[in-house]
Amino acid sequence: MKTILLLREIYIEGFRNIGSFLVRNYFKAFAWFSFVMLIVVLYAFVFRVATGFAFD
Repeated sequence: MKTILLLREIYIEGFRNIGSFLVRNYFKAFAWFSFVMLIVVLYAFVFRVATGFAFD
């Protein structure tokens, strides 16, 4: 739980004093997009391992 709270605080602190509204929202959207893509990659890897894919 401490790790999640620490990540939340880092996320909030990272966007606290960024200049314009457009830049701030762009970086927030990019951060969420990157997080979702990481989850997709992890899911694909776990799926391949679970189904016995041969990594040759």
